[in-house]
Amino acid sequence: MPHVLEPVTIPTPTTGKKTRSQDDRAPAFFVICWNDPVNLMVYVTHVFMKVFGWNRQKAEKHMLEVHEKGRSVLVREGAERAEFYVHQLQGYKLQATMEPAE
Repeated sequence: MPHVLEPVTIPTPTTGKKTRSQDDRAPAFFVICWNDPVNLMVYVTHVFMKVFGWNRQKAEKHMLEVHEKGRSVLVREGAERAEFYVHQLQGYKLQATMEPAE
């Protein structure tokens, strides 16, 4: 009779200590939106709300930072998620980049 492997269940720790996830140890990146002379402020606010799910107040805060300071650090994420956000923002024709977080 062939040997059948049974599924293995790995118990979760119950010590109450929090363990760091893989994401916590992965390098982090900032997603940055840069000012441009093309997009209207109301449009940039709309894009931030749509991409990040932010409320209007938070989206406007970052939009004004882009407008007044030339850039805004929008989020800090792992590499894949940061790249995902950059591509989404660029799809809306915003100038966005990512750089390593310190």
